[in-house]
Amino acid sequence: MTQLGRLKRVDLRAEWTKEDRDFTPWLAQEENIVLLGETLNMSLEVEQEERRVGRFSADILCKDTGSADGGWVVIENQLETTDHSHLGQIMTYAAGLEAKTCVWVAAKFHEEHRAAIDWLNEISSDEFQFFGLEIELWRIGDSPAAPKFNIVAKPNDWKREVGRSARSMEPAALTETKRLQLEFWEALKERLAGHSVLRSQKPLPQHWTTFSIGRSGMHIGAIINTREDRIGVELNLGDDNANSYFEQLELDKAAIEGELNLELVWMPLPERRSCRIIAYHHLRDLSDKSCWPDLQTWMISALEQMHRAFARRVKSLTSEA
Repeated sequence: MTQLGRLKRVDLRAEWTKEDRDFTPWLAQEENIVLLGETLNMSLEVEQEERRVGRFSADILCKDTGSADGGWVVIENQLETTDHSHLGQIMTYAAGLEAKTCVWVAAKFHEEHRAAIDWLNEISSDEFQFFGLEIELWRIGDSPAAPKFNIVAKPNDWKREVGRSARSMEPAALTETKRLQLEFWEALKERLAGHSVLRSQKPLPQHWTTFSIGRSGMHIGAIINTREDRIGVELNLGDDNANSYFEQLELDKAAIEGELNLELVWMPLPERRSCRIIAYHHLRDLSDKSCWPDLQTWMISALEQMHRAFARRVKSLTSEA
């Protein structure tokens, strides 16, 4: 008979001594924020750690890239049982950042704080949502500790809304173009399964998907433009320092283009808060699925090249004072 291991609970402080120095940086790592997002049925992308809000700092600010408006998600962490101070902080951050989703992660929730989250969900309009999650660590034998998030407080109709959102993305409910976009991204994600660098967001019926570049406020994106009959891969610089970052990269333009087997289009967007550096490839007809393997082969090669060329460079970019 097969001998099974036993799950053993691990003290959170054994892995993370300090919330700010240890736990927050861990949670902000891509594979961990993805795990949290899967628990909440969101596609979370970290924008910034320790985001200033007046005299205070929110632990993590994210975007829900799976939502229609890419709404802000503010996350507050605790390695202890919940307290009034953190409840006040998350409300302050939500107001200051105009976040539509608040996520409070703690070792354990007092019943009073769980009730407070439920009350906030009851009195808030449908566009705002509040979540309380408890985090646990478990180990089997000598294996590394594994995290587990448990939702203890959520919007009243969250499960219903998740089901409604899932049904709204069923092929029968989508336009032909949206259905093809969803199938294309699903096929691309399948081809990238196990890739050491490229890890895409949850496939959605939209004209883009994104990949982490290793720095908040920036990402590599893949796009499908059926109106102009082309696909593309881009570096997107999308925070308050976007134009400064773009100018710094442009100083290294010759070296960057020399490393790539791609023709780049450099797109400063001073009237917006984001800049783009993009490469295009011709798209004949998205409905012709026989061409998808070739399109995805080009896209994967372009994504890999862009990641190699830009990942180390964006980490060294300096923000304006």
